[in-house]
Amino acid sequence: MTPAACLGIVDWGIGGIGLVRELNRRVPGLPVLYWSDAGATPYGRMRSADLTARLHAVVCELARRGATEAVLACNAASTVAPRLSRAPVPVEGIIGHGLASVPDHVRGPVGVVAGRRTIASGCYRRGLARPGREVLSRVAQPLSAHIEAGRTGSPGFVADLHRIVAPLQRAHAVVLACTHYPAVSDWFADVLPDATLIDPVQRLAAAIAARHPGAEAGPVGPRDYVTSGDTEAMRRGAALAWNVDVHATACSLRTKIH
Repeated sequence: MTPAACLGIVDWGIGGIGLVRELNRRVPGLPVLYWSDAGATPYGRMRSADLTARLHAVVCELARRGATEAVLACNAASTVAPRLSRAPVPVEGIIGHGLASVPDHVRGPVGVVAGRRTIASGCYRRGLARPGREVLSRVAQPLSAHIEAGRTGSPGFVADLHRIVAPLQRAHAVVLACTHYPAVSDWFADVLPDATLIDPVQRLAAAIAARHPGAEAGPVGPRDYVTSGDTEAMRRGAALAWNVDVHATACSLRTKIH
């Protein structure tokens, strides 16, 4: 790790805080600058050109604030990661790590639960395709909204979870292809007892740690949180979902809509 290294993390909301927790365990000394873009249109609803422009602006702002690299801890955002090659710092998406997390020897059905944009992109369906392997995709968008709002365990959450995963009972493995879902992994495990749950954040965090071996020891470095949304909503959501105390500063960022 160079003395000036700082990791920028981009997520629409609080899902990426799970990555921060994992980095606290693996590379506590690596400074982190977290951008929650909850004040923008949800990434899953943006056109590709608008999402690319938004993410480029966010990464530029993170670089201006000192980030030396950025990771998209959001699968929806990662669908356009290849379009961010002109960003001022290297940008890495999470989808490649999700694909690499599924062992080749898993030949039975593999489930993918994700937001609508991630599923529609076909990234997981194409990337996980193997002879004799069936990929079962399920849009689980409502679960992210429940988690962001602190409604985990509510009747609505439970009903949506059971409806979404019902077709995945045959799956040998299920990829949690949204960083919100590991926050409710116990719920997934209860309704999918025979499936191995795969969290792409684990592999992404390991890759970041490998790039910064000098940050593996010592006290936890700076953890700065910025949001384009409501700071109190972010604090409350992070506490309920991840049991993390987050004090974010507000920041507005305008981008041109194509």
